[in-house]
Amino acid sequence: MTAAERKRLKTMAYGYKTEYRLRVRAQVVLHAARGRSNARVSRETGLHLDTVRCWRGRFAEHGLPGLSDRERSGRPPSFSALHVAEVKALACQLPAETGTPLSRWSCPELAREVVARAIAGSVSASTVRRWLADDALKPWQCRSWIFIRDPDFRAKAGRVMDLYARTWGGVPLGEDEYVISADEKTSIQARCRCHPTLAPGQARAMRVNHEYDRGGALAYLAAYDVHQAKVFGRTEPTTGIVPFMNLVAQVMSQQPYASAKRVFWIVDNGSSHRGQKAIDRLTKAFPNAVMVHTPVHASWTNQIEIFFSIVQRKVVSPNDFTDLNEIKDRLRAFEDRYNAMAQPFQWRFTTSDLDDLLARLDRHTADHQTESSVALAA
Repeated sequence: MTAAERKRLKTMAYGYKTEYRLRVRAQVVLHAARGRSNARVSRETGLHLDTVRCWRGRFAEHGLPGLSDRERSGRPPSFSALHVAEVKALACQLPAETGTPLSRWSCPELAREVVARAIAGSVSASTVRRWLADDALKPWQCRSWIFIRDPDFRAKAGRVMDLYARTWGGVPLGEDEYVISADEKTSIQARCRCHPTLAPGQARAMRVNHEYDRGGALAYLAAYDVHQAKVFGRTEPTTGIVPFMNLVAQVMSQQPYASAKRVFWIVDNGSSHRGQKAIDRLTKAFPNAVMVHTPVHASWTNQIEIFFSIVQRKVVSPNDFTDLNEIKDRLRAFEDRYNAMAQPFQWRFTTSDLDDLLARLDRHTADHQTESSVALAA
């Protein structure tokens, strides 16, 4: 036995983090290294004589690696590779395609379906889950998506991205030109909880009663100066052309927007500001205002949506208001608080990123059409 092996064996034999089985085996070898017989080692360790003889011989033949467990064949597999493949293939189908009245698969439902189809005599949900995990299959999850259907998506989205970068038509914006992002947050309800909301405590989240009395609903309209990080908001009974124009008048009647060279208004395609009529209406009321529409179904390009998400998290949820006036007061107070400390959003999506996204979508569409053609030909 070398000095290094002796040191390693002592660490194994007396270390607190060593597995018990390895600790006993190391003690057997150390006793044997002192010249003790197998019978004496058996008495001192409490092991069977054959066990002592086994580990002493393993070390003599293989050294330290010989003290580890050998690989075992284990129980013969209960399921073949064909069983696993059929289960995965079933998981990759929509339940409706198989005649099962489900919207999505779960592991217990898949296990029952496997038995019902006689793919296997019996199989547990945990076994199915392990098989699916090998290929990261999660048929119980879903992600929604929407495909670009605006023929002018690149041009419209590019204009918005350029405005965020303070350019218009390839020309940098001047100091007296501003970019406003505007939209409406509809149907903010006043829900008065039937029992008082409990404040959070140690190891306890805030508790909100589920039952409530309805106190009406209102719409919150907001305009966000993209580069100045300043919010202008107002509440209205409902959305529409008149409420939106009231918001525009609220902003455009103030300085520096009233005397600005141009004020760009980025809006989505909602009914309050849709199409050429909305553009003409805005220009007629305020000649220095320029309305810029985002592409259809692309409200994510409008920065005001980020502000609305902040309002939802920090002001509206969990929605415990006695009446609409309390909502109005809190929204006004939050605007003042936000304007006192806000900084412009770090918008990182540029026109280059937009081109990369469209290129990936084009490649995906081409590949999908190729696969469909091959499937039809087959």
